[in-house]
Amino acid sequence: MKLHFPNPSRSFDSDSGRVLFWGYDSTMEVSFFLETDALQRLNPEMNKAEPELLKAFDAARDRIYEVADKVYVRGGRGKGTYAYVLAAEDF
Repeated sequence: MKLHFPNPSRSFDSDSGRVLFWGYDSTMEVSFFLETDALQRLNPEMNKAEPELLKAFDAARDRIYEVADKVYVRGGRGKGTYAYVLAAEDF
């Protein structure tokens, strides 16, 4: 099943160094954590300051959602949970 991403919210978790965003499988919320190395792969020129990370996320949102959907369907990391980590190797 394809995820839906009706909520454009995202936030940066400075403790883990990841961007958090959410998708929905029907009415079930699924959390995703996007590692900064993945954003660096998508936008090599960015620096790792929070505003730049969120800007890079917004610029690559469609690609990030596509990968999130594939990781979710694959069910690998995070299977049995509702939180998935997207790493650089996913891109």
